[in-house]
This record gives sequence, structure tokens and C-alpha cells, in this order.
Amino acid sequence: MATTYNAGNRPGGFGGGRGGQGGGYSGGRGDRAENAAAATINLADVAFGDALGATLFSDIAERVARDVSPGPKARLNKPSQLRRFYDEFVLLQQRVRRDDEKFKELEPFIQMLKAKVAYALGRDKVDANYAALLKHVVDGCTNAKTLEQAKFFLEAFMAYYKLHGPNEG
Repeated sequence: MATTYNAGNRPGGFGGGRGGQGGGYSGGRGDRAENAAAATINLADVAFGDALGATLFSDIAERVARDVSPGPKARLNKPSQLRRFYDEFVLLQQRVRRDDEKFKELEPFIQMLKAKVAYALGRDKVDANYAALLKHVVDGCTNAKTLEQAKFFLEAFMAYYKLHGPNEG
């Protein structure tokens, strides 16, 4: 069964916002509504834990990177934007290391990445597929071990995204 996230009709979720306040956004509400459309990415095989898939960090990460890639000249999902989320995820994982007590202590900050990606989605920095991916990865982190596995997955994803994603500069 495919895991998908409907970004447009979840109260307070990815599609939420504060009415017509754009805060410097110049693209118009139509672009933002399109950006907040339902995610179409299949994340069913992105799972962490004891039964780690043999191809999670290779074939699956590459497929997900292709699915998130908006094309060579896209304005969403720029590598530098995705790298910011990855870097923050890595910093949190480094603070936790393999300590489940430290994971419990930092879990609210790990979960806060979902709010940050929702904000990026609302500001038209990422699309619904990337927001769904990050939310799915964060939700898959239930202890220090799965957090480390998620970090490895995002590392592989970022490597493949560099190959398949848009080029900057």
C-alpha cells in the first residue's frame, strides 16, 4: 500500500496558512495552491527499523530522489533548500547518537522539522512531494536507531538528488 499525504485538505497541515497574508510572496495565490496540491510520491518502501530493506539506501533512495525532482529549471526543491533540512536533521542525529534517552529529549525538535517543512511549502520553497517525504521520514524515527537509519537514507537521497534534481548556478 502506498503512503501518500494529502497536503491540501489537512487542517493545520501542509496546506494551511494565514489567509491572504503573503509576507513578500509575489507569485500570487494560484501558484501557492498548486504547490500545496496533494503529494503523489509513493513512500511505502521507505521504512526504518529491524527489517531494513536491502536497497533502501540505493535503489529506493534514487527512485525517491527522481520522484521529488521537479526538473532541471524548477524553482521549487532547490538543492540548497533541501540541504538545509538535511543539515538540520544531521545535527539532531549527531546530538542523539545512539542514546535513546537523548532521542526522547530531542524528539520534539525532530518533530518540529515537520512544521519547518510546512512553512517552506507555504513559502513555495519546496513542493508537496518533498514535504510528504520529510514528514514520512520524521514519523519513521521512533528511537535513536531509526533516527540514524533515517539520516543514512536522507544522505543517499541527497546524493541521488544532486544527480537527478535541478542544477543551481
